[in-house]
Amino acid sequence: MTTFVFRLKAPRPTFALDMTAEEREVMGRHAAYWQPLVENGRMVVFGPVLDSTGSWGLGVVEADDEDEIRAFAEGDPVVTTGTAEIEVGQMLAGFVRPR
Repeated sequence: MTTFVFRLKAPRPTFALDMTAEEREVMGRHAAYWQPLVENGRMVVFGPVLDSTGSWGLGVVEADDEDEIRAFAEGDPVVTTGTAEIEVGQMLAGFVRPR
């Protein structure tokens, strides 16, 4: 199984702190969209990050099919609505928690 890292690029650095009602609704759908991967144990970690550059989202997912997981990310409501962008990277090495 391969591990993929997702970075949600918010439309502005303060996004996590000052979302509009419409953006909050889209983010709720975004979280629900990824929930099946949380429930089936493929999602290692998922959530917002605050750092010196502002806010962004992090997801780390284990998957067998890179094309499938990239297509899944492209179907995320934040992407399809133009609310944010998602970048996908593949981890080449490292350690993932034991199952």
